Amino acid sequence: MNNSHQISGNQIVLLQSGTEFFPQLCADIDAARHSIYLETYIFSADQTGRMVADALQRAATRGVSVRLLLDGFGSSELPQQWVDDLTTAEVQVRWFRREISPFTLRRNRHRRLRRMHRKMAVMDAKVAFVGGINIINDIPRHANLSFPQLDYAVRVKGLIAGEINATMRHLWSVVSWASLRRRGKSIRRLVRKAQRPSTSPDITLVLRDNVRHRRDIEREYLNAIDASEKEIIIANAYFLPGNTFRQSLIKAAGRGVRVVLLLQGRVEYWIQHYATHALYDELLNAGVEIYEYQASYLHAKVAVVDGIWATVGSSNIDPYSLLLAREANLMVQHTGFAEDLRRSLFVAIDKDAVRVGDKYELTRNWLDRLFSGISYMIVRLLIGILGYGKSI
Repeated sequence: MNNSHQISGNQIVLLQSGTEFFPQLCADIDAARHSIYLETYIFSADQTGRMVADALQRAATRGVSVRLLLDGFGSSELPQQWVDDLTTAEVQVRWFRREISPFTLRRNRHRRLRRMHRKMAVMDAKVAFVGGINIINDIPRHANLSFPQLDYAVRVKGLIAGEINATMRHLWSVVSWASLRRRGKSIRRLVRKAQRPSTSPDITLVLRDNVRHRRDIEREYLNAIDASEKEIIIANAYFLPGNTFRQSLIKAAGRGVRVVLLLQGRVEYWIQHYATHALYDELLNAGVEIYEYQASYLHAKVAVVDGIWATVGSSNIDPYSLLLAREANLMVQHTGFAEDLRRSLFVAIDKDAVRVGDKYELTRNWLDRLFSGISYMIVRLLIGILGYGKSI
């Protein structure tokens, strides 16, 4: 792929899956001279994790300031020896909410479910990456698969990289204060001082957090869907949108827009998978096309609207991403970039996906329907307990 586009003074390249992403990430780490920030939900102790960790250690050894932010739940299986090796090489490592389990039954459990799900990196405030790819082997170890999971990231150079750098520095500061247990008013003041990046309208970093930007990513999606005239393509690993989002898609299909969903075909998380199936009949009856990806796991969080608006990032369209986690998506208005992503998605649909039939509900036995309904109600119940019952 690797087609480069100039957008409002920025150079942007779409990267598909780890086969394109990790070599470029490590090359840019090796080229860094002053500073590196890297945020990831999962940092796995596998061959890919070793490749990235070695690159970070090399950078720190030659005097680059290297700061690695890991989610305390997503990266909880990273061995302490790996962390020790990184810190010995003078890589600074911080954890986002490591000290508490997200599934505790104690008070404020909804706060413990708020994870750092962003996947970003920036070198020297000049080169940056935004996407959905964790630091983990592209082909899942637990599955008998020969193809990498389908995912995307973007590499950008230019003004937007500086804005990404400022965003990552800010979260690093927040987490550093918290790690020193200087919580309460000081943390809240620091969070409130954060300013939304002032990017060009053609390429914008959009964040989701629980302070000032609770629905920013969802709002960008809805604005693009509501303004669509010809085509909407959404590829999403965990698709469980609320009623407002679903109705926007249904209305778009009703006015003649082609609406295409590329969703997870392999069962990764049972409840999430079957809860999504509970939505199929409503969408299919409205004329929405649904395809399930079969070649490997689908991990993408991307969309293209009318061949000009595109987004690549970490945010799924489910309650976890839209209501709880810290996320980051890049929104791009550019026909060349959007066409790169659109072409890649339709290749995946044509070669590696199966279309769900319009009479999907009629082909399912009563046990499948029951399990889907129960799974959906479990998700609704959990969201209701957390105080977000009206959102799905």
